[in-house]
Amino acid sequence: MINKEEIETPALILDEKKLNKNIDRMMKVSEHGVTIRPHFKTHKSVWIAKRQIEKGASGITVATASEAELLFENGLTDILLAFPLADPVRLKKLLKWSKRARLILTVDSEEQVKIIEAIAKELIVTPEVWIKVNSGLNRCGVEPGVEAFNLAECINNTETLDLTGMYTHAGHSYAAKCEEEVNRIAKQEAESILRSVELCEKNGIIIPNRSIGSTPTFERGAKYAGITEVRPGNAVFFDNIQVALGIASEEEVALTVLASIASVKNERIIIDAGSKALTTEKGAHGNEGVIGFGRVITNEKIFVSRVSEEHGIIDNMQNPIFHKLNEKVHIVPNHACPVVNLFNFYYVIKENGDYEKVCVDGRGMSQ
Repeated sequence: MINKEEIETPALILDEKKLNKNIDRMMKVSEHGVTIRPHFKTHKSVWIAKRQIEKGASGITVATASEAELLFENGLTDILLAFPLADPVRLKKLLKWSKRARLILTVDSEEQVKIIEAIAKELIVTPEVWIKVNSGLNRCGVEPGVEAFNLAECINNTETLDLTGMYTHAGHSYAAKCEEEVNRIAKQEAESILRSVELCEKNGIIIPNRSIGSTPTFERGAKYAGITEVRPGNAVFFDNIQVALGIASEEEVALTVLASIASVKNERIIIDAGSKALTTEKGAHGNEGVIGFGRVITNEKIFVSRVSEEHGIIDNMQNPIFHKLNEKVHIVPNHACPVVNLFNFYYVIKENGDYEKVCVDGRGMSQ
């Protein structure tokens, strides 16, 4: 059994009870007739991915080819790669799995379609593909409507590719300033897919899978008739961004960084968690509601105001509530996803109060 007092800091702490409640909250949207395909890039844990499947997830979403391979190697069998991969070396490695499991590739250009088609012919496989649609984030993706239909026609005219879906990600919802804006973005996200699907199906191209994703919008978007799948990622943990958006309460946040007081100076306290434990990110795609670089869990509103690589600084502490060196504090990160990628393992607080080490299996798998 792991002794809490012997945990070396900074450390990644995961509350299993809250984790389970958050996964249950994800799965609750199935009451609207949608399936749930959670994103692996948030937790990067095979253990958590399998728990999500056990609790009802239809499959898993990944961001990279190496994450997909990791999950296939560990027995998961239904994976969506939510990144328009065009590198022939990685495609060849990945497409070999399509003979044993369900691999869904995603595309957003005719040039990429041609690359995948050539490799598919070489390997004698029929890859399942979904079209990425831009719903306002202005990252990857074709524009809704005519542009999406044109790419669907291109795929439909290939000999080897099997078009079965369209998907989008309203990541710009992370920068929303109010609930009304989140609702507007969720509507825009769902309608970008539904409008594209309608045009395709009017012209004889059937699109059975209509998938949306984003933790701020997935519960809202699941209610739109015609949407078949949602892909929440951050909702497995929640963080300061989700609290600032009003998507989650402070009590629902399952992930914290445990840090130790390293030094106490005039009006400032220094902890041993800096940018290499908390990151310098103040919000995915920006969020004005996020303060500092992490929230200290206390009865007062205290934030990490500055970070260097190994140092976190809490300024303006005229009446410090922490005095002792090595005193432990829990920090709620601004954005859980990049924070997880900075650690080798979680210390999981089990429901019985014991601690267990669980590997962050996908750490560093950016390829």
